[in-house]
Amino acid sequence: MVDHTTRAFDADLHELARKIAEMGRLDAEQITNAIDAWARRDLALAHRVIATDDQVDDLQQQIEEKVITTIARRQPMAVDLREIVGALRISNDLERVGDLAENVAKRMLLVTDVFRISEVLFQLEHMGDVVRDQLTRVLLSYERRDVALALEVWHKDQEVDALNNALFRELLTYMMEDARNITFCTHMLFCAKNIERIGDHATNIAETVYYIVEGHKLEERRPKADVTSRAVLPLEPH
Repeated sequence: MVDHTTRAFDADLHELARKIAEMGRLDAEQITNAIDAWARRDLALAHRVIATDDQVDDLQQQIEEKVITTIARRQPMAVDLREIVGALRISNDLERVGDLAENVAKRMLLVTDVFRISEVLFQLEHMGDVVRDQLTRVLLSYERRDVALALEVWHKDQEVDALNNALFRELLTYMMEDARNITFCTHMLFCAKNIERIGDHATNIAETVYYIVEGHKLEERRPKADVTSRAVLPLEPH
């Protein structure tokens, strides 16, 4: 009976891990496509990002339901319970990543005919590449239960903040130099902030991996170097 219960619980964990991996794959695809849509002025690609978010939301809902069912049936304790709670936390972060990538794509649909600054788009693409790599690596740390890799991702969040800060300052300069740049640069400010927030969610996942493996939360203060949060900007719609 014990062996059967253990196998059943392992099967539940395997299913949760599979769904989380699929969410991560879709999120990475959304990040890439959202930025490519900007670079190519590709409306169809932007719409694909928006449509994909429904798949991410559905997977998050499936994970939530599976977690509730597993807790009710298996009544896990200690490390087993951390595994279940950790899977739920990670799925919530991945759901938000999908929303943020969708926001980037939605903004592209609003400015299809405005003048664009190629250097800004290049920097946004670089920032997106870094964040996507962070997300991929932190999900690998979850798959392997690799605390060292999770901490690498956690510490690298400062690099994302630095890229966001640099792009923020450059966009302000463009807007002050020529009022015709204001519309494009304002949208870029929001896009960069959304991408920076994706990095924050990758950092959240790193902390969850640490919690799953070590049994307690990471006590070290999170590295944070984002200065753009002090800027007064309208709230981004969900």
